[in-house]
Amino acid sequence: MFDKILIANRGEIALRVIRACREMGIQSVAVHSTADADAMHVRMADEAVCIGPNSSTLSYLSFPAIIAACEITGAQAIHPGYGFLSENAAFVQIVEDHGLSFIGPSAEHIRQMGDKITAKETAERLGIPIVPGSKGGVPDVESAKKAAAEMGYPVIIKATAGGGGRGMKVALSEAELEVAFRTARSESKAAFGNDEVYMEKYLQKPRHIEVQVFGDGQGGGVHLGERDCSLQRRHQKVFEEAPGPSISPEERARIGGICAKAIAEMGYKGAGTIEFLYEDGEFYFIEMNTRLQVEHPVTEAIFRQDLVREQIRVAAGEKLSFSQEDLLLDGHAIEVRINAEKLPNFTPCPGKITQYHAPGGLGVRMDSALYDGYSIPPYYDSLIGKLIVHGRDRPEALARLKRALGELIVDGVDTTIPLFHALLEEKDVQTGDYNIHWLEKWLETNLG
Repeated sequence: MFDKILIANRGEIALRVIRACREMGIQSVAVHSTADADAMHVRMADEAVCIGPNSSTLSYLSFPAIIAACEITGAQAIHPGYGFLSENAAFVQIVEDHGLSFIGPSAEHIRQMGDKITAKETAERLGIPIVPGSKGGVPDVESAKKAAAEMGYPVIIKATAGGGGRGMKVALSEAELEVAFRTARSESKAAFGNDEVYMEKYLQKPRHIEVQVFGDGQGGGVHLGERDCSLQRRHQKVFEEAPGPSISPEERARIGGICAKAIAEMGYKGAGTIEFLYEDGEFYFIEMNTRLQVEHPVTEAIFRQDLVREQIRVAAGEKLSFSQEDLLLDGHAIEVRINAEKLPNFTPCPGKITQYHAPGGLGVRMDSALYDGYSIPPYYDSLIGKLIVHGRDRPEALARLKRALGELIVDGVDTTIPLFHALLEEKDVQTGDYNIHWLEKWLETNLG
């Protein structure tokens, strides 16, 4: 087991890893930019190293600075959290070349699943159901028209190197295809430096279902059920729950078994999430995230497992500490993402926190790096906290979420807390009757 781990991240996820390290008796090293000198993860870690100026490019994304911090502190492993360098295969390779351990999958698996076309081909080979689509990239408009005619409209054009909804356009008919195709390529080039796109059949009213998987790189592979992340704005998740309200135990066992078998066959090491669109009882693979997800706490709640601890264990060469038979689903959990944003436009709202009070009580968890007097810097993501609740069933979890939101105080900046108060009053949210388009339509109607 490692003696010392460096966390190459910031905010609540850095705190999450520090806490796991402390429980395991492992020393933790925080890295930070100059803007984060007073951040909570810096205060909580056993050691801290400043790795650069405010810009994430020159600090949290700097390979040399992070490797140097390991050498200075004697850290043996790096936990990347999520975002930043968590799915950067080049960084993983450099980490390993320096004799350090990366707490996550191999560079090969990150590359394999990071390219959308290769990931889809890999998924199909492993028996994971996929969305009908083009065979590889689509080089020009004529090829796009031919592929669309074969699969039928509507279609969606996606960047092969994409994420976060960028480089993604829908065409409902051939008349819309050319503009959608050129726009997707242009956006992809600007965002990722790569204008290659591919096409898939566009599902009309799907849900976003993701299966949590875990492998030990030694042939062991399990699934920890699914999460429903259908409440999204501009392809960004805001409300996640587990288990999915539309998924039966039989469906869970079927798709989970397929995913666990695939992970074992890949020899995959660490946490991963296989994401699907789900419609009319069918699952369609869209991508795999080769890292810990923001919403991992809801899975931890219903299975009573520490996923970060397990990440560290398997990175150190140990086998999974649980089998599929050990993983018994218990109750229902919901997470809402609290962002420092001003409604109705969701404009980032950095500033000084004048008062912060986290909710508590049975079944309530607040993952946040806030404290009274903390100044949220304007340079990074606007996520400032995650409120997670767990109940015996979905109605109890919803009631607990409503109660906890009423206790949560974040003064000094605008936040998305009022959004969740409003959503909990909606019948569709109360009954779980929503799809990936529901929130966008609700926002147009209610926030304009």
